[in-house]
Amino acid sequence: MRELYELMAPCHFGLEAVLKREILDLGYEISSVEDGRVTFLGDAEAIAVANIFLRSAERILLKVGSVHATTFEELFDRVKALPWEACLPSDAKFWVTKATSVKSKLFSPSDIQSIVKKAIVERLKGIYGIEWFKEDGASYPIRIFMMKDEAVIGLDTTGESLHKRGYRKLTAKAPISETLASALIMLTPWKADRILVDPFCGSGTFSIEAAMMAANIAPGMNRSFLAENWKNLVPRKHWYHAVEEAQDLIDDKIETDIQGYDIDGEVIRAARENARLAGVDHLIHFQKRSVSELNHPKKYGFVITNPPYGERIEDRANLPALYTEIGQAFSRLDSWSEYVITSYEDAEKYIGRKADKNRKIYNGMIKTYYYQFIGPRPPRRETGNAVEKREK
Repeated sequence: MRELYELMAPCHFGLEAVLKREILDLGYEISSVEDGRVTFLGDAEAIAVANIFLRSAERILLKVGSVHATTFEELFDRVKALPWEACLPSDAKFWVTKATSVKSKLFSPSDIQSIVKKAIVERLKGIYGIEWFKEDGASYPIRIFMMKDEAVIGLDTTGESLHKRGYRKLTAKAPISETLASALIMLTPWKADRILVDPFCGSGTFSIEAAMMAANIAPGMNRSFLAENWKNLVPRKHWYHAVEEAQDLIDDKIETDIQGYDIDGEVIRAARENARLAGVDHLIHFQKRSVSELNHPKKYGFVITNPPYGERIEDRANLPALYTEIGQAFSRLDSWSEYVITSYEDAEKYIGRKADKNRKIYNGMIKTYYYQFIGPRPPRRETGNAVEKREK
C-alpha cells in the first residue's frame, strides 16, 4: 500500500480557492484550506506531479508534523519527538530556511530556527548513533509556520519558488510573478479560443502564462526540484513519469490570439525573448504600443493587466491621467471583459466605472485589488479547441 503524506502548498493570500481547484483537478484530496495555504493528501508520486503541474502554488512542502508550544523548552521537546528519521537520512543536509510567527508567544524567527535545528539534531543523534553529522548528502530545507502558538513544520520539496518557471531571464521593472499571473487568469472565464490583450505587458508574464495554459504546457517541466535527489522518499521514476506525461499533454496545434503591448521597446524585446524561452513565442504577438491605442475589431475579448500603480512617489501624479486613459480604452471595447490588478485606490474613479467584482489580493506585502469588469458572454457555439486536462 502506498504511503500517503500531507502536502502543503502555500499561495498568495486571496487565491486559495484557485489553488484548491487546481489540486482537485489533479485528483488529490484536500485536507484543509487556510489563509495562504492549501493542504492535501498525496503519495510520493504526488510530490513530483504537484511540483510540475500546479500553476498557482508557490512551493510544495511535505508536512512532518505540528506542535503546540508557548516556550522554547516545549518547542524543543515536541519537535524532538517528531519522527525525523522517517524523512532525513543520516547524511542529510538540513537547516531551517524560514520561520514565520503570527500571534504567538514565540515570535523570534531566528530563535525558532535555532531551537528547531538543535531538536532535530538531538533526535537523529539517538536514532543514528552519530555525534557529528557531516551533512554532505541531499538538501532538506525545513520551513515553519507558527500561528497562535501552533507550529506547522514541513520539508521544502521545491527549492527555488515555483514562480521560477525557467523562462524569465530578462525582467522589466516591478514584474508580476508567474504564479500570481496564472492564478489571476484562472479567476477569469478566458479560454484559448478567446482574444487576450495585456496593454501593460512588461516582461510578458500574463501573455506567456496564458499561452502556456492554451498549449497545456506544465509550468514546472523545464526546471529542477530539490526532492529529485530525495532517493529515500521520492523514487526518480516518479519525476520521469510526470515529465513524460507533461510532454504528452502539450497541444502543438493550438492557435491563439494573445497580444502584449508596452511603450518601452527594450521591454518588448525582453518579453519576446522570455516567450521564446518558454516555447510559446509563436502564440503571442508583442508590440510597442500605448494603452491609448488599445482597440480591436473583434468582440468578446479579454484584457488582463497589471498597470503601474505609483510605487515611486514621483510616478503618483501621473496616475489619474493614466487610469482615465485606461477607462477610455475600455469604453471602446464595449463587449469585452477587463481585469485589472492594482494597488491604486482611485482606480475605479478614474477608469470611470465601478467594477462588477473586486477581490483583495496580496502581491508580496502590497495590498492590491483585482478589479473585474465583466462583459457579455459570446453566443453559444461548439468549440473544437478545448484544452486537454490532466486526468488522474
